Amino acid sequence: MPHSPSRLPYFFLGLAALLAISALVMLIVRPGVNPEPPVDRKQVQQAPPEKIDGIDKPIPPEDPETILKNLGVGVASVDPADLVNQIAKALEAGDLAAVGKLIGKDAMDPQTAERLKQLSANHVKVRQPDGVREVGELELNARTRWALELDGQEPGRDRIFLDLKRNGQKWSVEKVTLPPAAGEPVPKAVLADSLGIADAFLQAVLHQDFEFARAFVDPKTVSDAKIAGLCILFEEGEYRMRKTKPLRAMFQRPDTVGYLANVETGDGKQSAQFTIALRQPPAPSNWIVSEINLDQLLADYARRVAGGDVYYSPLVKNPSGGDTLALYFEFDEDVMNPRTRRQLEIVSMILKADPGKKITLSGHTDSLGTEDYNNRLSARRADAVRDFLNKAGVSAAQIVTVAKGASQPRRPNVTESGDDNPDGRRANRRTEIYLDF
Repeated sequence: MPHSPSRLPYFFLGLAALLAISALVMLIVRPGVNPEPPVDRKQVQQAPPEKIDGIDKPIPPEDPETILKNLGVGVASVDPADLVNQIAKALEAGDLAAVGKLIGKDAMDPQTAERLKQLSANHVKVRQPDGVREVGELELNARTRWALELDGQEPGRDRIFLDLKRNGQKWSVEKVTLPPAAGEPVPKAVLADSLGIADAFLQAVLHQDFEFARAFVDPKTVSDAKIAGLCILFEEGEYRMRKTKPLRAMFQRPDTVGYLANVETGDGKQSAQFTIALRQPPAPSNWIVSEINLDQLLADYARRVAGGDVYYSPLVKNPSGGDTLALYFEFDEDVMNPRTRRQLEIVSMILKADPGKKITLSGHTDSLGTEDYNNRLSARRADAVRDFLNKAGVSAAQIVTVAKGASQPRRPNVTESGDDNPDGRRANRRTEIYLDF
């Protein structure tokens, strides 16, 4: 019987093949390690990060083109103050994408987006406190203007204005006005419409900047004395513009606009009002302040500051026309009190700003005493005011003094029945400064 070939070699070959396959599987599939997908050589590789200001970093999402591409209609808010505060916080955080979404596409153009990026690069900070303020109404209950006061910026480049419009019960941004960029001239008023001029004028008064305030008025209808008187009233009455609706539209015509100016004391407990009207001369002239009615403000001032005497006012009418500043003295005295000295500090600023201006100081007394004595007392009162102004840097050539004695009372020295009138005499002990040059 022939001998059959051995199957042992085939067994070893099969075993070797099995071991090889097992080893291969173990190499491919290992615990905790996922197999990497095959690399697609045709895949487009990402561009390297753009180099910005010498630092390798990705282009931020706040790029103006990105902002404009992703803008919606803007955020609408029931409370305009809340919307403006959100915009302020987003600016301070440098989140221009959020700023753009809050403002919306109707108020954001490429130039605005680019300027916001430039401002953000300088780390925008809103002034504290009261860095977010309402300017006033552009249209009664329909359009309003807010301002962001920027910290650390030069005057004229320190405000961003936001015009808001009302649709139903909600407000949204209608227009953004940014300050001039570096190298661009700074206008006297960033916004040259009636509200912008009124706001610029009142901000100058608040900061006791007489010359700047004077640049916004019609000198034919608004006297230097009235501007100075308003500066004094704001200073002595400790007034500031009210936080809500500081300027309210009263009437709006094509070439004439009237606003009700609402002010309050520094503690916010007392409030008062006065009116301001503006007119627009023929082009290319801007709006100018044409009238200021201070009757209500003077009444509040008299009640709070002047002991209830409405005639004890720093601003009085001159018999020759125009307005006059009045500085008051105690009985039989020619010494000025702290209140009078502060008023004269404001007057001195006016006169030193323009050495060509001249004023007339007229001294007055009440009716008690002889004519000769009152004439000499009134002269001393006028001289006291002159000497203070001279020491403050006002040239003697700018001042003329006259003594009127008791000849020109502002109020009756006696009542109709012939009795003494102390309040009337109090208003007559004064030196008047005629500032209509």
